[in-house]
Amino acid sequence: MFLVLLLQDNGLVPIVEREVLLDGDHGIERTFEVPQKVWAEVFFYMSENNVMFEGILLKPSMVTPGAECKDKATPDQVSEYTLKLLHRRIPPAFLSGGQSEVEATLNLNVMNQGANPWHVSFSYARALQNTCLKTWDGRPENVKAAQEALLVRARANSLAQLGKYTGEGESEEAKKGMFVKGYTY
Repeated sequence: MFLVLLLQDNGLVPIVEREVLLDGDHGIERTFEVPQKVWAEVFFYMSENNVMFEGILLKPSMVTPGAECKDKATPDQVSEYTLKLLHRRIPPAFLSGGQSEVEATLNLNVMNQGANPWHVSFSYARALQNTCLKTWDGRPENVKAAQEALLVRARANSLAQLGKYTGEGESEEAKKGMFVKGYTY
């Protein structure tokens, strides 16, 4: 909390991120339970330390089943559980949490089609950069193609924020999941 306060005291907007990893075979219900407890604790400690909530950007994960769960969730289910969590706990901007670029964008899109009290946005790193970085591959001759790949992702997520993304014309690379078991920072 000290860093959050230090950033706010210096006129900066800190990002508060508590990602719930996708490791495991648990269902979406378990992923719904855990972040409720995590965010309750985070908000408690931020409140105890006089963090200005209106001066932070929260970055929770979407509510999805574990990566090894046999029962895959639909975008409608991810939207339902995620929005229910948010209504109970936090204002959102999202991590892609190991989803494919297309999955993360479809899920964000559905969230913005329903009634909710926020502008639901994203703060994706891998889900914006993955295809771009693979396209570039460190080669100068691939820069233009990589820039185009990044622009495609940015446009897709811009449309998803408006609830107008269709997923049409997406590359096979963008559909690949990015979950890495045991991933650590």
